[in-house]
Amino acid sequence: MDYLILNNDQKIPSLAYGTWLINNKDASKCVQLALKYGYRHIDTAQAYGNEKGVGEGIRASGLPREEIYVTSKVMAEIKSYDKAKKSIDKSLKDLGLDYIDLMLIHCPQPWALFRGKNKYFKENIEVWRALEEAYKEGKVKAIGVSNFNIEDLQNILDHCEIKPMVNQILIHIGEVPVDIIKFCSENDIVVESYSPIAHGRALNNNAIVEMANKYNVSVPQLCIKFTLQLETVSIPKASSEEHIRDNTKLDFTISEEDMIKLMKLNEIDYGLISLWPVYNKKNRTKK
Repeated sequence: MDYLILNNDQKIPSLAYGTWLINNKDASKCVQLALKYGYRHIDTAQAYGNEKGVGEGIRASGLPREEIYVTSKVMAEIKSYDKAKKSIDKSLKDLGLDYIDLMLIHCPQPWALFRGKNKYFKENIEVWRALEEAYKEGKVKAIGVSNFNIEDLQNILDHCEIKPMVNQILIHIGEVPVDIIKFCSENDIVVESYSPIAHGRALNNNAIVEMANKYNVSVPQLCIKFTLQLETVSIPKASSEEHIRDNTKLDFTISEEDMIKLMKLNEIDYGLISLWPVYNKKNRTKK
């Protein structure tokens, strides 16, 4: 398992298993399968409603706790210190863990107001204060954010005692926010790529299919490898055992020339999933 190094010198596994849209009932089995096939980083969130199942899967795996990296996220709708503090304790209880490896603010705005005029700068500072406190108390080992643009990150940097260690954002072939990746690099913030397969829409892109055929790999494998070679943490999601297994088979390298080609590919058509805020073009992460 490859790792990246956070700005507190802790290691974070570069390949994570995403659990978005996996219900609580199925989460335990899926997490056990992911750990069976080599994942050592499990990504969940309060909003996913599956923290209990994720925790059950971790315990049932039989692996030592210290070998498994667990990420969760404070709900986007929670925008106060008190509520954030209580939510972190609830995540610990629901997961059944003594500590969480990484805790993120899920979004700078509540989802219903995503990328709206209200930036929630003051509120996010309060949520960040709760994360800093949890970090100092050892409840969480690292803290960060998700879906934050440069202005959102700068707000935290201007007011924090402890710098964000991670920013988890939408990144895939056809959607590479180079400016925010550069900003994070300059501020020693590790970037994580969620939906590296564009929520499955990459499977329908002829250029991506052709490139995957060139390397004799699947489209998901190519997409995951692309985000890893951007030096980000990649968070693919799968629910079938076959896909969970195959998404770990990444023993190939995309050439520099082909990485440039993939970087230049046009935006992927999200179809009906563009109804979700993060996939809506007008809400796209600022580049």
